[in-house]
Amino acid sequence: MAQFVKKDDDLDGEEYSPFLGIEKGAVLQEARVFNDPQLDPRRCSQVITKLLYLLNQGESFTKFEATDVFFAVTKLFQSRDLGLRRMVYLIIKELSPSSDEVIIVTSSLMKDMNSKTDMYRANAIRVLCHIVDGTLLTQIERYLKQAIVDKNPVVASAALVSGFHLLQTNPEIVRRWSNEVQEAVQSRAALVQFHALALLHQVRQNDRLAINKLVTSLTKGTVRSPLAQCLLIRYTSQVIRESGVNQAGDRPFYDYLEGCLRHKAEMVIFEAARAITELSGVTNRELTPAITVLQLFLTSSKPVLRFAAVRTLNKVAMTHPLAVTNCNIDMESLISDQNRSIATLAITTLLKTGNESSVDRLMKQITNFMSDIADEFKIVVVEAIRSLCLKFPLKYKSLMNFLSNILREEGGFEYKKAIVDSIVIFIREIPDAKESGLLHLCEFIEDCEFTYLSTQILHFLGNEGPKTSDPSKYIRYIYNRVILENATVRASAVSTLAKFGAMVDALKPRIFILLRRCLYDSDDEVRDRATLYLNTLGGDGSVVETDKDVKEFLFGSLDVPLVNLETSLKNYEPSEEAFNINTVPKEVKSHQYVENNRNISNINTCLGAPLAAPTSTADSYEKLLSSIPEFSSFGKLFKSSTPVELTEAETEYAVNAVKHIFDEHVVFQYNCTNTIPEQLLENVSVIVDASEAEEFSEVAIKPIHSLPYDSPGQTFVAFEKPAGVTSFGRFSNTLKFLVKEVDTSSGEAEDDGVEDEYQLEDLEVVAADYIVKVGVSNFRNAWESMDPDCERIDEYGLGPRETLAEAVAVVNNLLGMQPCEGTEVVPKNARSHTCLLSGIYIGNYKVLVRVSFGFDGPKEVAMKLAVRSDDIAVSEAIHEIVASG
Repeated sequence: MAQFVKKDDDLDGEEYSPFLGIEKGAVLQEARVFNDPQLDPRRCSQVITKLLYLLNQGESFTKFEATDVFFAVTKLFQSRDLGLRRMVYLIIKELSPSSDEVIIVTSSLMKDMNSKTDMYRANAIRVLCHIVDGTLLTQIERYLKQAIVDKNPVVASAALVSGFHLLQTNPEIVRRWSNEVQEAVQSRAALVQFHALALLHQVRQNDRLAINKLVTSLTKGTVRSPLAQCLLIRYTSQVIRESGVNQAGDRPFYDYLEGCLRHKAEMVIFEAARAITELSGVTNRELTPAITVLQLFLTSSKPVLRFAAVRTLNKVAMTHPLAVTNCNIDMESLISDQNRSIATLAITTLLKTGNESSVDRLMKQITNFMSDIADEFKIVVVEAIRSLCLKFPLKYKSLMNFLSNILREEGGFEYKKAIVDSIVIFIREIPDAKESGLLHLCEFIEDCEFTYLSTQILHFLGNEGPKTSDPSKYIRYIYNRVILENATVRASAVSTLAKFGAMVDALKPRIFILLRRCLYDSDDEVRDRATLYLNTLGGDGSVVETDKDVKEFLFGSLDVPLVNLETSLKNYEPSEEAFNINTVPKEVKSHQYVENNRNISNINTCLGAPLAAPTSTADSYEKLLSSIPEFSSFGKLFKSSTPVELTEAETEYAVNAVKHIFDEHVVFQYNCTNTIPEQLLENVSVIVDASEAEEFSEVAIKPIHSLPYDSPGQTFVAFEKPAGVTSFGRFSNTLKFLVKEVDTSSGEAEDDGVEDEYQLEDLEVVAADYIVKVGVSNFRNAWESMDPDCERIDEYGLGPRETLAEAVAVVNNLLGMQPCEGTEVVPKNARSHTCLLSGIYIGNYKVLVRVSFGFDGPKEVAMKLAVRSDDIAVSEAIHEIVASG
């Protein structure tokens, strides 16, 4: 006897499917029932269901199979069974018949569209609008307009929703329905009003004035549908944002949003509250009514309302933590909520808004909670704890112990990495936390299953461990990694041991013994590292390097970009002369070619030289400028900027400029292209007005002799400036030339020409032009290797900013330095951030910058700028740039 299994029984953990194992061929055979003289509606519906299942699973039908099924399905219009008719509509939509096949079914659908059965009408409208093209659509447009204002809400909604889809393919037809759609907006049916308002907004979305009028008229109380009301609130928020008014009292439509907080529908109340909290520059007075209703939702019996409220409050807490503190008692009760998403958001919000006295209580509540949530929620909690510890550094012990305990529990890589990153930040930012934090990390790597985390911890331990009061206590943990771990971690542990030996003289004998043991390791990398470090530290009896050289070798930063080092190593040919890292260029080579403007690609051609192999833009510029006699005495080129466009696109003449910076000179290279076939330009030059750049004096001009159509050329203007000084200024530019008419058939130009001028955009020399982007591989080591006496620290206000990312971008653009270690990327909704920058200042002075950003008030951004360089005058110059920027 066959064994019957109930639908709800567990089949080896797989979900039960009534279509499991069906084959396309068998279903196509079953589709022959559509041709039976006596149709069986139930069986036909089952076959259509199987066909729909195959289509939705990605099964492809050949053209013949699809056509055969389509024609068979059209015969089912004979049946008057409502259920079967609905299945017929669905299969026709999914099969998407071709234009020649659509004609077969159009008459039946149009008949249904004018039927007395509302269900037929609504579905026929949806199908017709989905399968017809623009030509046939004009024939049924009259019926669609009538359907929009139909008394039956199902039919009206079907027509309006079809309008959405048609707007993508035939927008001009849908725009002609404005009167009918506006009438539908006044409908008493909730869904009709909702769909009508959405379609009307979609039609007018590119007309700001029309949207403003729409919102103004509807906010007077003509919208009854809660769904439509929610849409209107969103459109109102859009109008407020685009108005640009950020001051309380002057903000348009705020009274309407506040009035919606007293609506009887919960969805409208929430939508209004959320809209108020997301207003740009919102004040505490404006926030208060919204926070009050969200607080009431926290105690709702509906999980969706509790989730919506706590998620919105969580976002508000990032910018207005004090405004949310009144909700803390209600949120504490949500920590035990059965919905873990709600509980997680409640905890992270409390961590953002809590005070120092509540930290210990929160930690006790969170401890029991962490084991019940998924890793993605745990990461959110860890990040919130990190922010809390930086806010209340005196509480680092309890927070560090909490992170250490959860670090030993089960969890994935991203979760463990978030915890390790947090502990590392505590060690760096809170001096008292260093020793306990390092011990917590040492205990973790004893059982760490992630190679990447183990190597990163060992690397960090090698930098920080030797600076503690008792470095010897970490040696056991490090050497255990040499014995018990895989080759990658063992090699990293050997490097860490060497760093302890270099920094702590008392540990050298012990380190030598341990490194000698590593010489017998099974892995080549481990043995090679042990041999190298023994040789460097003098542990093999050889002549030891000086302490300074050893520390520079182990801890010093790599002063050359890795991409340049890789290129140099690839180009190095083995010879008796060893590879010299000092020959590797320290400047970050720009690989941007100016082929779009057709300038750099023709540099060699313009000089009458044969085309050489592709070189970087910087090399091409230096070669070009040194070959011009007027500029050959200017010395070594310090920096060349990226091209700055001086004309709009599609204009008669295309001109962009490159700024070349020398110690005592600045050369402007104007790349010009004549885009008019009927003209030849001669004696082309740029007249530069330097009245707004007082420290610059013009010393040379090199014009273009001839500039035919679509043949780029370069004209130069050189200025002298004070040596080694960052002089700034604005330069006005006018293109001057002799224009001659050209016979396009023969290509001959007329003998006589006309003098003409063409106004160009202004060009500025700014601070970033005097700094070359050069990265460092290890910013912390590079920073500590520079003289602290050449450090300058000050604080600045950056004014109102929407996000910290905006503030970081402003400073980066101002200084034009190389962001290090990915710090130019600001985490979403961050309240504080540190950006690390590196570069070479004119005069070849190395500069490192550490910029700490944070919100000081609702939107005000404060910045702490620390600069170290080879010369204190350079550090002060960087501060002057920021202060005047």
